[in-house]
This record gives sequence, structure tokens and C-alpha cells, in this order.
Amino acid sequence: MNGLLIVGAGGFARETAQAVRDAADAELLGHLDDNSALHGTEVDGVPVLGGCDLVHDLPGARVVICVGNPRDYAARARLARRLALPPDRYATVIHPAAAVSSTSRVGPGSVLLAHCVLTAAVRVGAHVAVMPQVVLTHDDVVEDYVTLASGVRLGGGARLEQGAYVGSGALVREGTAIGAWSLVGMGSTVLGDVPPGEVWAGSPARRLRAADAPALDELATRKMGGPVR
Repeated sequence: MNGLLIVGAGGFARETAQAVRDAADAELLGHLDDNSALHGTEVDGVPVLGGCDLVHDLPGARVVICVGNPRDYAARARLARRLALPPDRYATVIHPAAAVSSTSRVGPGSVLLAHCVLTAAVRVGAHVAVMPQVVLTHDDVVEDYVTLASGVRLGGGARLEQGAYVGSGALVREGTAIGAWSLVGMGSTVLGDVPPGEVWAGSPARRLRAADAPALDELATRKMGGPVR
């Protein structure tokens, strides 16, 4: 890769920066963040160069978007739409301690942190966040903008639709689907399909309520792509 820009300067962005440094296969140029108070400062020794739109002034740099949290897990999708970069501008960051099988595929803009595992024929789309100790087993499909928090386990043939968020330590039964822009709470056990745009939690997981407004807004937009084939 050429020089790399990380869009965002929060926790996930800092974790991604560390993965880039550990992999040592790209020059980390710095963070971009719309919080002007951070401009000209450093985060964990990495400079914050300016706002997110600076990506357009540095056309030779690769980019990865590292924003979002359980309160607004649709942020990556909104920012990707705003920046409107072609897919080849996006880097794929894979920590050297991640185990990705030769039959698995990972899309542009996605980040796989340390000790996650993709066993066989796993398909991960674009702009997906995979936190440490996540296990994706045979034939799982993870669509664009999904977030998998640390310690998530998916049984074989599970499908996470666009923008789904799965909280830390959740277990998803084989062959189960989690609908677009739904959120599964930490430690949940998902034994059946979760419809789009809902919040589920518990063991076994049950519906709590509709998803928050940012996720429902994204659910109303057109689908922006699927997993890598």
C-alpha cells in the first residue's frame, strides 16, 4: 500500500493505527477528524492532519474509515457516502495476528484486528469492523458496514446484513440471519433470525425495541453493495 489516512481519531481509529504499525506494510500518514480541536495535535503519536474532507487533497493516499459506536453505528456509512471515494481508494487493514483463510475474502475499507479468525469461505464486505477475538466460521457472510465487537462468535452459514452491529461476546447460531441495521446486545445468544432495524438482547435474544434513528435512516436508503464474491 501507499501512504494511509485513517478517517477518525477515536478508539477504533487508534486501534486501527496500531494494527497498521504492527503490520508495517504501509506508511501511516495520520488521522483525519472533523473535530477542529484535534487538528495539529497527535493521538498516540500519530498526527491529526485536519478534517475528513482532506482526503480529496491527498489523492495518492489510501483511506480507511474508522468511526462509529453502539450509539451511532451508522456513522461509517454516512461518512463513506459523503466522501464518495472510489473503492480503489480504500485500504483493507488486517492485523498480522489475524487468521484469514485462503478461501475467505475481505472487502475494501474493512479492518480486522488482532486474533480474529476467518476459517473457510467467509465473505466480508466493505467498511466492516472486526474487533479482536471474533470468530467467523465456514460460509459466513458479513455485508458492508457491519460491526463485530470483541469476542463475537458466528456459527457456520450465518449472515449479517448491511450495517448490523453485534455486541461483545454475542453468539450467533449457525444458519441465522441478522437483519440490516439491527443491533444485538453484548453477551446475547441469537438462536433465530433477527429482522432488520431492531434491537435484540438476552440469552436467548429477544426483541427490545426498534433501532435508534441513525440506523433506521440508513435502513431507508438504498443498499450500497454486498459482500465480496
